[in-house]
Amino acid sequence: MNQQTRLQALSTFLKAQRAKILPQSVGLAPGTRRRTPGLRREEVAQLAGVSSTWYTWLEQGRDIKVSPSVLDAVARALQLTVDEHKYLYALALETGSGVGQSPQKDEPPQINPALKRILKELRSCPTIISDRRSHIVGWNEAATHVFLDFEQIPYEERNLIRLVFTRKELRRLAVNWEHFVSGFLAIFRANYGQYVEDEWYEQFLSEMRQVHPDFHDLWEQSRVSSAPEVLLEFRHAKVGKMLFHLTSLQVSGNADLRCSIYTPDPNSATETKLWQLIDRPVSSANP
Repeated sequence: MNQQTRLQALSTFLKAQRAKILPQSVGLAPGTRRRTPGLRREEVAQLAGVSSTWYTWLEQGRDIKVSPSVLDAVARALQLTVDEHKYLYALALETGSGVGQSPQKDEPPQINPALKRILKELRSCPTIISDRRSHIVGWNEAATHVFLDFEQIPYEERNLIRLVFTRKELRRLAVNWEHFVSGFLAIFRANYGQYVEDEWYEQFLSEMRQVHPDFHDLWEQSRVSSAPEVLLEFRHAKVGKMLFHLTSLQVSGNADLRCSIYTPDPNSATETKLWQLIDRPVSSANP
C-alpha cells in the first residue's frame, strides 16, 4: 500500500467511524441542524483533546505528524474496538505487524499434519482454513456439503471474498447475504490494516470494485474484527433451514492462517440435517 492509498484508507475509516457515533451517546445534544449522521469533526477533536484543525487534517488524509498517545485519544473519542484501534495504528503510523515481512507467495501455504487432523475430526462442523489474503487453503467434508466442492475451484480463484460475490450458490444459500459477507469483510479489513506493505490488497480491492458494483458500499461499511462471532441462517437447497454459529480462530505459526468453524446451533435440527448431507454423494450446496 503506497502512502497516498494508506492515507486515503485512513481518511475513509475515520469518517465512517465518526458517522456511527450518536451525539447523545457522548453527552452532546443531538441538535436539529446536523446535515450528516454522527459527530462533527470539531466534536471528535474536542473529545480527543486535540485541535480541530489537526483532526480535520488527519481525517482528510494529509501527511501530518502523529503520535501513539494522540491516536489513543482519537480512538477513545471514536469508541474504537481493540481491532479497530490496531487498524488505526496500522494506517496512521504504518506499523502493522506484517511490516518488514516478505510478501506472501502465490502458492498456497502448507497445512501441517496436526491441523489436517483437526479438520478431519470436526466432522459435524463445516470448517474452512484461509490465509491472510482470504485464499482457501483447507476445508473439511462438512464444508464441501454445505458450501461448495472447493477442490473443483482453481486455487487462484479460491478466494473467500471473491467467491461470496461471484458464486450464485453462496448468494442463494445465505438468508441474509449481506450479513454473511460482513464477517468475511471484517476479517479481511483487519488483515488489510495489518499488512500495509502488501500491494496485493489494493489490486484486489480495485478489481472487486470494478467487477462487483455492490462491493464498494459493503466494503466501506465493513467492521474491523479479527475474530467475529455471528449466527448465520442458511437455506440449503437439499435440507432447508440451517443455523450455524461462526467462530474464527487464528492458527499459531508463521503462515498467518485462520480457521473459520461453523458450529450447528444446538437448538435447531442443523446437525441432523448436516449428517443427512454427509451421507449423500458430494455435491455443491445448490447444483
